[in-house]
Amino acid sequence: MSGHGHGHGGGCSCEGEHEPAERGVEYGLYRRIDLEKLQCLNETRDGDGKLVFKPWDQRTDREKFVESDADEELLFNIPFTGSVKLKGIIISGENDDSHPAEIRLFKNIPQMSFDDTGREPDQAFRLNRDPTAELEYPTKIARFTNVNHLSIHISKNFGEESTRVFYIGLRGEYSEAHRHEVTICNYEAAANPADHKVETIIPQTNFIS
Repeated sequence: MSGHGHGHGGGCSCEGEHEPAERGVEYGLYRRIDLEKLQCLNETRDGDGKLVFKPWDQRTDREKFVESDADEELLFNIPFTGSVKLKGIIISGENDDSHPAEIRLFKNIPQMSFDDTGREPDQAFRLNRDPTAELEYPTKIARFTNVNHLSIHISKNFGEESTRVFYIGLRGEYSEAHRHEVTICNYEAAANPADHKVETIIPQTNFIS
């Protein structure tokens, strides 16, 4: 999915083709991340991992980035403020060997550590260098519904000792947790007017002239 057409003709039903403005809206899941609780393991500077989850129009900004410390691996633990259906991911780095070469995704494993990354991921991708943040990797949506927590393990880069990431974009749908339960209770508590129709019809016969 390296190309995203930007056709200006009639309506497009292809999910892979969107105008840039639309893609910006779709990649708004960064606003649904609980940044205070987000963790990035093996980052050089504490807190830098939070900087790469940023608005679409800042995806090529080189001022904010995260770099790995002891080796090329990074592990992001990303809690959401509700439930997410994850549809796609973009990972952007430098146009050199420090760019991530492989990522592994795990859902709903809070506080994941490098010791946990030996397990089978929910999905893994081999990446291409993408300094302009244009390449989307589509997830298997059936596996990534009801995601409250996402872990992204960058397991290798293209050969450098450290990995550098400028942007991670997440595309999908978001729903508030448990809000619908209140609505259901309200409906159940409401009286049904149909229960009283028979009583109101009977007195009306007294008014026939």
